[in-house]
Amino acid sequence: MVTLEAYGNYETAWCPGCGNFSIQKAVKKALVASQLPPQRVLFVSGIGQAAKAPHYLNVNLFDGLHGRSVPVATGAKLSNPGLTVIVESGDGCNYGEGGNHFLAAIRRNIDVTLLVHNNQVYGLTKGQASPTSEPGFITKAQPEGVASVPFNPVAVAVTMRAGFVARAFSGLEDHLSGLIQQAIAHRGFSLIDILQPCVSFNKVNTFSWYKKRCRELPSDYDPKNREAALKVAEEWGERIPIGIIYRNDRPPFEDNFPVLQEGRLVGRQVDRNLLANVIESYR
Repeated sequence: MVTLEAYGNYETAWCPGCGNFSIQKAVKKALVASQLPPQRVLFVSGIGQAAKAPHYLNVNLFDGLHGRSVPVATGAKLSNPGLTVIVESGDGCNYGEGGNHFLAAIRRNIDVTLLVHNNQVYGLTKGQASPTSEPGFITKAQPEGVASVPFNPVAVAVTMRAGFVARAFSGLEDHLSGLIQQAIAHRGFSLIDILQPCVSFNKVNTFSWYKKRCRELPSDYDPKNREAALKVAEEWGERIPIGIIYRNDRPPFEDNFPVLQEGRLVGRQVDRNLLANVIESYR
């Protein structure tokens, strides 16, 4: 039986009051509720305060370059489909530096879960605007305010027919944990955009700001209605809907390759004669 203790308890480098703490608790609860032992889970992260989250878990971890988590996770999942592969990093890492990888993963529908800590700012590098910062947001690097329109990852994912698209709030820990469980269970690409406060560098989108606005979707909401999902994905301001906004049953990327139906690539014997013939054919 998998318990919370299996995932460890480590000292962190996060600021007191950071939204990362409750996200980490929700992740642990979801892994335990899914009865996933640590050795069957791989986390992949990039750079940033959010990307440190898997450092504080007793799991397999690959911590790569800024924005390059998703392609690493794709390779890991294809070579070992038996692993539960989760990418966890921030809005700057995934939607900025890793923006194109984000789009490619949705197109492929690779069976990984992407958890994005979205605090609308680059926290590790002291508060520059991120792709999701709102217009007019003032930082040391943008003293006259952000001029660009913010990236809406949820609307983009729905538009591209991602398999599982959800928005969550770090202040609703149990709700977030339930979403993570469902995302892990989904076969195909899963996105959870997690709204969270950055207590040090974002004095606008605070805990109370999110708490006043985040509202769970009603129980009769149908996430398979894409037209309705697009409208919900674009709601932002005085009311921000959270929950599973869109889902479908697209077959995952792995189902397109017969070689993967014969079992995982990891551990297979290499036919060196066949490999030599293939190399020779390209000379």
